[in-house]
Amino acid sequence: MARGPRYRVPWRRRREGKTNYYKRFKLVKSGKPRLVARKTNEYIIAQFVIAKIEGDVTVAAAHSRELVKLYGWKGDPNNTCAAYLTGYLAGLRALEKGIKEAILDIGLHKPSKGARVFAVMKGAVDAGVKIPHSEEILPSEDRIKCKHIAEWASKLKEENPEFYERQFSRYLKRGLPPEELPRHFEEVLAKIRESYSHVLSGAEGEGVEVKAGS
Repeated sequence: MARGPRYRVPWRRRREGKTNYYKRFKLVKSGKPRLVARKTNEYIIAQFVIAKIEGDVTVAAAHSRELVKLYGWKGDPNNTCAAYLTGYLAGLRALEKGIKEAILDIGLHKPSKGARVFAVMKGAVDAGVKIPHSEEILPSEDRIKCKHIAEWASKLKEENPEFYERQFSRYLKRGLPPEELPRHFEEVLAKIRESYSHVLSGAEGEGVEVKAGS
């Protein structure tokens, strides 16, 4: 451990591995709202945050739990598909609050290609929020729409039914065969779009390209 008269103890959140203050300073310095994308072992969280002197203010947010409670999502609430839908929902709420552009804040997550935090951003971008990014970092369309899970499940069901039942027991318990995930994804996305049709019509009226999916 570093010592000496010029050594400065790092701030508590940095010591706890929660905040990279150097990175945060650069994000705040941009002057734009931040799309704060976070994942836990169970859920995905997306927040549009504005930095103020007194602290961060959350203007719009979405939690993957809402996909289950409000829109009937039966897939896992922390996979890539749920991350996209959560970002899409947060993006529509941000537009509703007048936020049309932002920058991505992934905290201490490593920026690996196709990561769920980038699926969150993709959802917000498709909702109509402008966020600078590279297309190369985004997850593929198959992953966003759960096609990779559906294809594997279909193959597994045919080759090893017992393992299929164990592996996808949570999906089956919720009444969703995993091979139908892409269709279910589109259904939930359509419900979100319907509930925010007033926002989407306004965005399209301003000439903003709003996509239904990737």
